[in-house]
Amino acid sequence: MESFSLILAIVVVTALAFDFTNGFHDTANAMATTISTGALKPKVAVAMSAALNLVGAFLSVEVANTISKGLVDETGIRPEVIFAALVGAILWNLLTWLVGLPSSSSHALMGGLIGATIASAGMGAVHGDALVTKVLIPAIAAPIVAGVAAMLATRLSYTLGKKADGKAAAKGYRAGQIASAGLVSLAHGTNDAQKTMGIITLALVAGGAVAPDSDPPTWVILSAGMAIALGTYLGGWRIIRTMGKGLTDLQPQQGFAAQTSAATVILASSHLGFSLSTTHSVSGSVMGAGLGRKGGVVRWSTATRMFVAWGLTLPAAALVGALAESVTGLGDWGTALVAVFLIASSAAIWKVSRREVVDASNVNETDEPAGVVTTAIAVVAPPPTGTLAEDLTAARTTDLTATILSPTPEPVTPAAPPAAAV
Repeated sequence: MESFSLILAIVVVTALAFDFTNGFHDTANAMATTISTGALKPKVAVAMSAALNLVGAFLSVEVANTISKGLVDETGIRPEVIFAALVGAILWNLLTWLVGLPSSSSHALMGGLIGATIASAGMGAVHGDALVTKVLIPAIAAPIVAGVAAMLATRLSYTLGKKADGKAAAKGYRAGQIASAGLVSLAHGTNDAQKTMGIITLALVAGGAVAPDSDPPTWVILSAGMAIALGTYLGGWRIIRTMGKGLTDLQPQQGFAAQTSAATVILASSHLGFSLSTTHSVSGSVMGAGLGRKGGVVRWSTATRMFVAWGLTLPAAALVGALAESVTGLGDWGTALVAVFLIASSAAIWKVSRREVVDASNVNETDEPAGVVTTAIAVVAPPPTGTLAEDLTAARTTDLTATILSPTPEPVTPAAPPAAAV
């Protein structure tokens, strides 16, 4: 058993707290479309996602090794640096959850780590090549690839569905959507839970508890998997609402296309060791599926806020991580001060969130305005209404009989009275 110091124990607990926030922050990635289309009830969906997140945590350690061995120079990192990095990541996760924006927990973690490392050991301790090739390029490519794939898959689904039996096709798409949602949950556990494994392993190396270049110990894999599963089960309902209803309105075939495309991208990146953002992949696929349906639209006002959050994630978390590292560098009392600040800030964010509660009962409600562009597209190409079965049934039973109106009779001028006899 590894020898633990107090600071190392604090880092491990904080890392698991981050993993917990990652779980409820990213539940939407797997289950938002399934919940919004009614394929699964909200609480059933998050329970299923939690279980598969736990299973996925045991499938690979490639991404964990990218975090623990590839992003920063582990020989110059102290446990306090890891703690400061986690503070930046947790606070960014909580802030974006509060406003319902699906930002990347992965990038928050890496941003905090980069900022804290630079504050502690300088720019030279960050491996720029790994940052570009395994973080930044996938961050840009993932939503584009997943979005294009989802758009094409949606169009194919609607094309093939024209000749399918309405009720059978709708039932099949819902079953497929549940299966693909499970695949995304499995992929999320494989990718995101590993990031916490990597950060804990990096802390263990920094604290001298394990040898450099070690793979994550079994207890690290288990604890990280359980933490993310618990967070997933509680459900990040605010972000589920944004992902499922705020970006676009999805039907079952669109949800199936979006989730299948995202799962494929995430699993492929996990196999290659890319620290991919599941949020970017799923958000891109949801937007692609929205545009793939005739008359489908994306609420660009929501998408724009989301893009801004994506761009701010790395620098914002890095800034907080760097500031936290500066304070922890003052000694034990500095570390204690940062810990108190983290707890107080988290409690304050939670208290603010209670002013407007979003849970399983109202997760499918949205007050997001349509916007000028969305309204214009809907007018030009109105989307089909209802489910696939309803649309096909309506098309088959439409009454084509025209009603011919009888012509309006011309007004009759009354005859003039006969002239009076003289």
